[in-house]
Amino acid sequence: MIMELFKLKEHGASLRGEALAAVTTFATMAYIIFVQPVVLGAAGMDAGAVFTSTCLITAFSTLLMALLANYPVAVAPAMGHNFFFAFVVVLTMKIPWQVALGAIFISGLIFVATSSVGLREHLVAAVPESLKSAIAAGIGLLITLIGLEWAGIVRLDPSTFVTLGNLESRPAIVAFAGLLVMMVLMARGVKGAILIGIIAAALIGIPLGVVTRPEAIISLPPSLAPTAFKLDIIGAIKQGLFAIIFIFFFLDLFDTVGSLIGIAKQAGLMKDGKLPRVGRALLADAVGTVGSAVVGNTTMVSYIESASGVAAGGRTGLVGVFVAVLFIVAMFFSPLVRAISGGYAVPETVLIDGQQIARTFVYYPVTSPALIVVGSLMIRAVRDVDWDDFTEALPAFLTLVLMPLTFSITDGMAFGFISYALLKLATGRAREAHWLIYLFAALFVIRYAVPGLR
Repeated sequence: MIMELFKLKEHGASLRGEALAAVTTFATMAYIIFVQPVVLGAAGMDAGAVFTSTCLITAFSTLLMALLANYPVAVAPAMGHNFFFAFVVVLTMKIPWQVALGAIFISGLIFVATSSVGLREHLVAAVPESLKSAIAAGIGLLITLIGLEWAGIVRLDPSTFVTLGNLESRPAIVAFAGLLVMMVLMARGVKGAILIGIIAAALIGIPLGVVTRPEAIISLPPSLAPTAFKLDIIGAIKQGLFAIIFIFFFLDLFDTVGSLIGIAKQAGLMKDGKLPRVGRALLADAVGTVGSAVVGNTTMVSYIESASGVAAGGRTGLVGVFVAVLFIVAMFFSPLVRAISGGYAVPETVLIDGQQIARTFVYYPVTSPALIVVGSLMIRAVRDVDWDDFTEALPAFLTLVLMPLTFSITDGMAFGFISYALLKLATGRAREAHWLIYLFAALFVIRYAVPGLR
């Protein structure tokens, strides 16, 4: 029955091969169960509940992808989106996380509603390749900056804003060790390099006192109660978070489409340049995002790490079924995850305006190397920018650098869209830009012109 349901023979796949591919995919993306509780915990959410919801919603969404589209693609909370949610929307804009979850829920509903009208395809076509690439790379730089801060490799400086941290500190030593393991293993093509690096950093951190030895390895999963059904949809509407909702939708759209195309090409699933059942795949992602907001988690996307499973021979949705099972099993290892992803507080004195101010910085040296490595993978998108065309290069450059420098994905996108529209108009090449680009640029200009919308 399984052979027929997933058409294993038609795709030249076997039960054993799909299982091995699933283990490979799980190993390359399991870092999310360590990173997600840390990121959303910084926004004030219960880390234990986030851990459980991450495992549950990843299993649900991946299973949905397997059954609807029969693709060997796993779906999980998106790196980059989680940082935008926690550090920009919640911590910078001071929006309660419950309201921010409401915005994610609405963006997911829009994603579901547009699954049959072709709007998503039009939006993908409207945004030029240079800006798509710059957005991905800019998010990668932002993630890298956060990873370097969490590792203690860079720190606050009153004169230059950031400077080199104390490289002799225990958090920095643990982070460097984990990063070294990841770098070497990835360079040698070892599957699961990120996960292995996290484990290595944790083992090194135990004797240094940076990581607390877990009292147990296995236990019942933490309760979902602190985050499940806490989203505030009405609050998101009342506070007019329409720009935030659009950005969640926009990022989800491009991340998923880009990942699906990349994985499909590698797996040989493309037919005459088109991806069969792409609507079903996007629907699985959209429904996953709606469900994620309900249980208390962030936007779901198709994971590019699924390409590792494809490289190992995965060809059908059966890979997703096995991956879903592995994430369910992972829920029962919460004590281990809690010990590994816990923060390490370091009291330091910072000189600000001539005054010595005592502050406590919390570092996450075990998981921070994963952010640096993921950022390095995302920066590869810059190769698709036409750097010889100034009207393409400058908007891409502004998008790329302003995301980490302003600590805002929104501002990076805004300057990119505005400058792209302006340069195309100024050079008499207005027709090269889709009319939606001018609409987005105008909306971003209004956002900066009206202080209450910033």
